[in-house]
Amino acid sequence: MKLAYMLMGHFDSRRDRADMHGGGVQVVGVSSIEDACQTAQQLAADGVRCIELCGAFEEAGARAVIAATGGKVAVSYAVHLPEQDALFEEIFG
Repeated sequence: MKLAYMLMGHFDSRRDRADMHGGGVQVVGVSSIEDACQTAQQLAADGVRCIELCGAFEEAGARAVIAATGGKVAVSYAVHLPEQDALFEEIFG
């Protein structure tokens, strides 16, 4: 099975990529939800069945990626525990 992890920030999705396990696991940096949706479509066409999103996507971004892939790719997003809110705010602003 192929899977991918997407990070959202100051990235260029054409350049900011890494493959592991012979391409079975991919890490892709995207610049926006729109970029993520286009990238997710490409990943799905390449056989990726599961995409994990960084927490910056939140639920709305995850839903957008699900819609972009026609609901045919399993999509989830990372979250943190509420007791770490202050630490995440300090790190990510």
